[in-house]
Amino acid sequence: MASKPRRFTPEFKSQVVLELLTQQRSAGEICRVHQIKDSLLYRWKQEFLERSASVFASGDHGEVSRLTQRVAQLERMVGRLTLELDVAKKASDWQNSR
Repeated sequence: MASKPRRFTPEFKSQVVLELLTQQRSAGEICRVHQIKDSLLYRWKQEFLERSASVFASGDHGEVSRLTQRVAQLERMVGRLTLELDVAKKASDWQNSR
C-alpha cells in the first residue's frame, strides 16, 4: 500500500530554511532530523530567497493602493451628493418664491 506524500505547513518550511540559513545545523543534520531529502530542503531555500523581497514589496503597498482608490471613490460620491443638494436647494428656493 502506497503511503500519502507528507504535507508541510509554510511555518514548518520557514523554520527549516531558517535553521539552514542561520547555520544552527548543517544541511545533513536538518535532513536527518526532519526526515526530508536534501533536494527538498534546497528547493525550499530557493523559494524562500526568491520570495523574500515580496514580503516588503506587497505588504503596505497593496493596502495603500486599495485605500487610495477608496478615498477617490468617496470623494467622487461627496462631490455628486453636494451637487445634488445644491440643485435641490435651488429648486426648493425657486418653488417657495412662486
